[in-house]
Amino acid sequence: MDFTEPVVLVLTSLAEGPKHGYALAKDIESFAGVKLGPGTLYGALSRLEDRGWIEALPTDSRRRPYQITAQGANDLAQHLAAVQRVAATGLRRLEIRPVQ
Repeated sequence: MDFTEPVVLVLTSLAEGPKHGYALAKDIESFAGVKLGPGTLYGALSRLEDRGWIEALPTDSRRRPYQITAQGANDLAQHLAAVQRVAATGLRRLEIRPVQ
């Protein structure tokens, strides 16, 4: 599974603790400034659950909370470390460019 933006955002949100769909959407909007539509959010949740990176918890009334699995946390950490290396390289390279 590719680490698409919705996948990274959902896993990052769940790294803080279990959340249901609405809480995920609000958290993602607050830390990333990205508003995920319901189709995008629930599609990502379904793919993540199929992959074993998240698991559904018992429903809380009408809401179904999800939590990140150990495998999901490990794979997210590896992905974020790689992205951090790329971002650091890009920022370093931009700093040495002359301003036009």
